Order: sequence, then C-alpha cells, then structure tokens
Amino acid sequence: MVVRVSSAALVVLTFTIASPANAQEAAPAGSPAIANLADCRTITVASERLSCFDRAALELETALRSGEILVVDRAQATAARRQAFGTTDAPADILQPPRQEDRIDSIETTLTRATQSGDGRWTFVLADGVTWRQVDTDRVRFDNRPGETVRVRRGAMGSYLLVVGRSGVVRVRRQ
Repeated sequence: MVVRVSSAALVVLTFTIASPANAQEAAPAGSPAIANLADCRTITVASERLSCFDRAALELETALRSGEILVVDRAQATAARRQAFGTTDAPADILQPPRQEDRIDSIETTLTRATQSGDGRWTFVLADGVTWRQVDTDRVRFDNRPGETVRVRRGAMGSYLLVVGRSGVVRVRRQ
C-alpha cells in the first residue's frame, strides 16, 4: 500500500505547492524534505525559487527512493481503513485521522461460509477473508449460502452489527 512517486509527480507536487492559492498555507509538518520544498514558495526571485525547487525536489525524490518518506494516496488509505474495519488497529490512521467523509461506518460484502459452534453462536467468514464471531446469544435465522449479501456496521459503544441478506441483526466481533 505504499506508492513511489516519479519525477513527473514531483513536478506536479512542486507546481501545486507553488501555486498562489497555496502560498498562504502553513508549511506541512513532518519531513524536512517536504518542509524544504514548501519553504521555496517564499523566495520571490524566479531563478532562485526555481533553483530551490530543483534542490528540494531532488531531496524529496531521494527520500522517496530510500524509503525515508512514504506516500499513501486517499484510495490506499481508504482500502487500509476498510481492511482494518472492526479491529482496534487502524494503520491508515497512524498518518492522519480520517476526515468525516473518509470514515468507514459499514462494509458490504458476501458470505463465504457460516458455522455454528456448540454454544449456538455463529462464526461468519466473508468474501474479503475477514472472520466475524457472534458475541450475543440471540438466535438468528438466515440463508447460510455462499454469496449471500452481508453488511457489517458500527453499533453503539464500539460494537458491530452484522446482517446476512434479510436476516435479523447479529452482534459480532472481528476475529
């Protein structure tokens, strides 16, 4: 889930940072390579500014190639959040908490299989490979067929609710 940025992308990044619309924004926090690139915006002499951007772009490209800086785009962050849905680990949120519109409150997939244990609780294996286990003791009736539509959504107080097809709601925990 890590993207390496090409020189062409650095040029786009350079022009984006250099645009007048971004000139009033604060320099981004984090890597000195990115801060140096942002600092070039303050130079008013065109030739010095271009030289600064050239040096900063080279520094950023070197940091990217060495793995010192990693770039993750929104689609990759969303995929990581989706993969982490239902866990206490949220690797995509290490970099930056999700914006409200990027938060994942439910997932929809299909059922691979469901098995019932001796205590009557169900274990659901979904098409994305994730396993959810029933945590309540309520009886639930559903079509236990591979390919059935499954929706898992956030419930109250950190819980998760699963629905298979048109079944009732099952309180679950990700395994």
